[in-house]
Amino acid sequence: MDTSLSAKMRTRYLQDMSANKLDVLVIGGGITGAGIAWDASCRGMSVGLVEMNDFASGTSGRSTKLIHGGLRYLKQGEIGLVREVGSERALLHRSAPHLVEPIPMLLPIYKKGTYGYFASCVGLYLYDWLAGVKRSERRKMFRRESTLAIEPLFRKEGLKGSGYYYEYRTDDARLTVEVVKSARAKGAHIANYAKVQEFIYRGGKVAGAQVEDQLSGETYAIYAKKIINAAGPWVDQVRLKDNSLKGKQLLLTKGVHLVVDHAKLPVRQAAYFDVPGGRMIFAIPREGKTYIGTTDTVYKGAIETPGITEEDRRYLIDAVNHAFPDAGLKPSDIESGWAGLRPLVREEGKGPSEISRKDELFISDSGLITIAGGKLTGFRRMAEKVVNFAARQLQDADGTIYPPCTTDRVPISGGDLNGLTYAEAQEKLIKQGESLGIRPDDVRSLMTRYGTDTLELFKRIRAASDKTEAVGFRLLRAEIEYSIECEMTMSAVDFLLRRTGWMLFDRPKTERVIASVMSLMGEYLEWDHEEVDRQWELLQDQLQAAWGVAEGSRMELAAAPTDRENANANDAASEEEAGHPSAMSAMNR
Repeated sequence: MDTSLSAKMRTRYLQDMSANKLDVLVIGGGITGAGIAWDASCRGMSVGLVEMNDFASGTSGRSTKLIHGGLRYLKQGEIGLVREVGSERALLHRSAPHLVEPIPMLLPIYKKGTYGYFASCVGLYLYDWLAGVKRSERRKMFRRESTLAIEPLFRKEGLKGSGYYYEYRTDDARLTVEVVKSARAKGAHIANYAKVQEFIYRGGKVAGAQVEDQLSGETYAIYAKKIINAAGPWVDQVRLKDNSLKGKQLLLTKGVHLVVDHAKLPVRQAAYFDVPGGRMIFAIPREGKTYIGTTDTVYKGAIETPGITEEDRRYLIDAVNHAFPDAGLKPSDIESGWAGLRPLVREEGKGPSEISRKDELFISDSGLITIAGGKLTGFRRMAEKVVNFAARQLQDADGTIYPPCTTDRVPISGGDLNGLTYAEAQEKLIKQGESLGIRPDDVRSLMTRYGTDTLELFKRIRAASDKTEAVGFRLLRAEIEYSIECEMTMSAVDFLLRRTGWMLFDRPKTERVIASVMSLMGEYLEWDHEEVDRQWELLQDQLQAAWGVAEGSRMELAAAPTDRENANANDAASEEEAGHPSAMSAMNR
């Protein structure tokens, strides 16, 4: 059985879903839906997953990008949640070491702050104990002088000391894609840009869904014994289609993050600090940048486009300048940003930051299973709970017995190290990369995206027919080819934003390679003139959303159609290799 996740085979996957009745149809290609498809397919169920946009295009690609234990949940008395996400954090680090990386976090303690020194000491001890933190990552407490030696940027007034502990940084969109690939490897049928338009009923029970291919307009009737609604912020909209939106509903809150160059906010490690008003936010260094966030405000606008307002931007800049007075961060320092929505289960009388992040399961009269709430860190346990429930119902219906969950014992795609440590696997790949002319730093960067699947890119580079192309371009070509053939990448936005993260964390590179990306993707996916124009419009909109947050910034892509259609990808890549902007740094700011 072919288990690739190819963009070129996407129509075939939809046809396969509609050809035979499935055990489970999952609605939603965020981390929760991906986790459910992975778990169910590991147990031998026939599984289909449809996502109306791209994988991780909603909440799962717009989080704080941390697999964390949730220190603040301890303050709220959610002991069980802290214990659960702590154990999941360690498990995900083992399953996907290329995507889940431990980083030190400094918690400054101020007079009249959220956490006192003694309370922080006790709290971090309990946090370590509940989360099962390994000895090398257990908390340390520092007094004022030592804290300033570690992080001299902190505001000195009122500083009493700090707590030093570990969190785990991730790439949320890439983690989602790798879990989707893991589900596909176990036989799940998967398609992005496929939207459920309405449900099909038999005897008052939900029996299937009419799914529209958002790219072709074709509609498929997909039948399944169990249908699971894991649509994140859209779960209530899906429940409306089932006429079952009653009882508990979602409260959507918006979280905004901003990215600046690390030189503008040169924190030595991640920090979690108080802001005026009682909230706490993060400042996290990553790949030569520092990103800050997050806000937590009730959101009532369009779910598809939660934008960043002037108020959001000012709130985060003021918070940073309060915590790090010498930084003097300005709106013009912002390079990019993103806004995401948290699908919380509404609790009357509680503010956004007080509402529990626990997940809840809803079962409608028609049998539609809905999973709502939850956290990125706990996605695997959420999936286990949902699939356990579906398995019990399937057993009651026809006597089929499915095995228990195994996702706690198998690596996620790209995370199988074949008995090596991550450092050993990395060194091995660096040597192979050097034989192809690829720099060690570039290999390390590839591994943070693809893990041991980086080998697949090397195979494509070796097999390339044109050996005269610049190494940088050959590598870009291999990465695009892999993402199309193995990660169902359908657009330049998919590639630049969610498959690589360059749009958020490497704006100069994004500007340099846009022409090459568009040219190569157009070649592989056989875009006609109309599709090329559509792709440029999509790209312009997303660049404005990501980069328009910078003060006075307005991006306009070069408009010459002939340049778009005939972009000299080799020249662009050669210039990139030499460190010069290509002709397609045609962004007028």
